[in-house]
Amino acid sequence: MRGTIVKALAGFYYVYADGIVYECRARGVFRKGSLSPLVGDEVEMTVVAGPGTQPSASSPEMGVGAVDKVLARKNSFSRPPVANVDLMVIVVSVKDPAPSFPILDRVALAAEKAGTDILICVSKIDLAEEDILQRTREHYSGAYPVLEVCARTGEGMDELRKLLGGKKAALAGPSGAGKSTLTNALMGMEVSLTGDISEKLKRGRNTTRHCELFKADGFFLFDTPGFTSFENEGLDPAEISHLFPEFSEHTDCRFDDCRHITEPDCGVKRAVEEGKISRGRYDSYKEIYEAAVKALKY
Repeated sequence: MRGTIVKALAGFYYVYADGIVYECRARGVFRKGSLSPLVGDEVEMTVVAGPGTQPSASSPEMGVGAVDKVLARKNSFSRPPVANVDLMVIVVSVKDPAPSFPILDRVALAAEKAGTDILICVSKIDLAEEDILQRTREHYSGAYPVLEVCARTGEGMDELRKLLGGKKAALAGPSGAGKSTLTNALMGMEVSLTGDISEKLKRGRNTTRHCELFKADGFFLFDTPGFTSFENEGLDPAEISHLFPEFSEHTDCRFDDCRHITEPDCGVKRAVEEGKISRGRYDSYKEIYEAAVKALKY
């Protein structure tokens, strides 16, 4: 039988298949190799017992089985350990914490490299000041779609559900941005703990303790303790500009191998000066590029 791993905890893998969750162990072949099953993996499994017939299951509503094979992955992440993310929803809070675009751009870069679709989701818009909303729109103009939502009032939530349709989606962004609140609103129940905002630091406390994939009406939603920031280790400096999608329409540069840093007659730099590419995004690009070049020297 084929299914999807929706939780991994204490050596057990919980696999959703045909409307039932099975508590599974992985076959010994995994312990001999380097491949470990991850939340989000599509797997082939063997059913040992159906719901209500195996007392060792965590719940009588679960079946019991064994994971036989992990199917080919679309992508995977190590922090947090999840696989097959179709859509990365980067959650931008307009207040407490205010958006840190350099950090959010690093998250977007990692998502681009993994081949996921990206949506910028501006949360807490009931608290928003127009200048912050406008800065966010301008920062990602030409790069990614921006959706403004409020889980408390429901504004924008129907459109968000449509964009999640048929996908395995992950919410990314800093603690306190509202990821857990959005998760609960999307699921229609409290499945993720929400935390208070630290008055001293004006940021949230991370409330998620393990990775889980929730089955919603028409989509899957990852709930993870990670996806807050990325160091973007091991990047080839030559590939970084290709991970900024808004650059692609402005590569009419004098040099074919232009890195868009110091070269003359650079189409990307010209687009920045003309306001066609966000200066903030370009500054993020330069910072990430220079860090990657520096890392190669050590």
